[in-house]
Amino acid sequence: MPTDEKNNYDDKVLTFDEIDEGFSIKEAIVEAKRCLNCPKPLCRTGCPIENEIPNFIQELAKGNFGGASSVIARRSNLPAICGRVCPREKQCEASCVLNKKGQGIKIGKLERFIADFDAEMDISPLIKESGTKGRVAIIGSGPAGLTVAGDLAKLSFEVTVFDDQSEPGGVLMYGIPEFRLNKEVVRREIRRIERLGVVFRTNLLVGQDITVDEMFQEGFDAVFIGTGTALPKRLEIPGNGLSGVIQAMYFLRMAMLANSGEVNSLEVPIHDGDKVIVVGAGNVAMDAARTALRVGAAQVTVVYRGTEQRMTALKSEYEEAKQEGVQFKWHRSPIRYIGTCRLEGLECEYMENAQEGSVRGTGQIEQLPANKVIIAIGQRPAARIISTTSGIEVNEQGYVITKVRPYGMTTRRGIFAGGDVVHEPATVVLAMKEAKKVAEGIVQYIEAKKLMEECADS
Repeated sequence: MPTDEKNNYDDKVLTFDEIDEGFSIKEAIVEAKRCLNCPKPLCRTGCPIENEIPNFIQELAKGNFGGASSVIARRSNLPAICGRVCPREKQCEASCVLNKKGQGIKIGKLERFIADFDAEMDISPLIKESGTKGRVAIIGSGPAGLTVAGDLAKLSFEVTVFDDQSEPGGVLMYGIPEFRLNKEVVRREIRRIERLGVVFRTNLLVGQDITVDEMFQEGFDAVFIGTGTALPKRLEIPGNGLSGVIQAMYFLRMAMLANSGEVNSLEVPIHDGDKVIVVGAGNVAMDAARTALRVGAAQVTVVYRGTEQRMTALKSEYEEAKQEGVQFKWHRSPIRYIGTCRLEGLECEYMENAQEGSVRGTGQIEQLPANKVIIAIGQRPAARIISTTSGIEVNEQGYVITKVRPYGMTTRRGIFAGGDVVHEPATVVLAMKEAKKVAEGIVQYIEAKKLMEECADS
């Protein structure tokens, strides 16, 4: 039998206030001065967008906050966000040489401090090239869309971002809970991108209110699709139509809207006293479990078919979930929802380790009581844009197929794609990494397009 984790919890009140308050000025400078400024900085190679980490830390150590912010801006359009939600414990911070002594530099908190200080004091001017090189339409305002928008705007492209929500931000606004990422921080980063000249057109559903072909008719030279993975994966087991089975991203979005006062709290599908099971063990599962406690769930249990060692969630997110009272049941694979009209529980099979890290069923069954089950086993792309636009090919899973040259262009000329709509769902910074490469591909394409038009006119 697997060993389950039940936590001693002191019933402290959980709120949606941001948990990590960040560094003070003194704390930030003291931490920055610990950096060894390695000649071959492994921290930078560990960063997906190759942020100039030692350089901005050295500027901070000297008290040059504006200089530090300018260094970061060369590679990132979303530093305050990355400093909060990047999986730095697996990336830049994991690569710091001081980790060998258990004293790695807190790179994320330093980046966050610089970005927050810059925003509060408004000390860094936004630098962009003059002139107009072309017009680009961007569909989706998540990490990929915002990165492409910022990079192209700095290079003097006219950029318009289309989004179907009332506010831009995508998963940053509607998918990551407030206690991990304050929404005013997201709004602030978006306002900074707007100051570069980027225009946001919200409440527009591309494929319904406007099509990609109509965007080209409006005079855009290229279109970037950064819509992410909008459709949840279902757990195809008996009883999945019962009332009480909830998708994680829907729950997180409704909780965010209720917390901001945009919808009534009664519309959030988890209520006071609910017994909740969360299926999955990624970061979204941890966010859903912790959010469920905050909206009043009496008990929250995460169920996962593998072991703690094989979960995809960050160790820090898992530890915080445990501290807040989330329980965990490892080696359980859901096989049936229990109930007639309404959900009463989840039936699971005990699993055991098999060869090469896989698991297999043991035939032993356990019934877990619950009146709500949150499914957090991943997302997949929607087909709305692809179905209304000719010439864009997707693979068997529905992910958009793109080229290496120019990087990120789909099978239809002038249409590019990046982020989760091209790859399996990943982190904010990995979406940014791909988006930066796609932005370069868009520049190459438009420059070549303009050159050919000039040659045709001469």
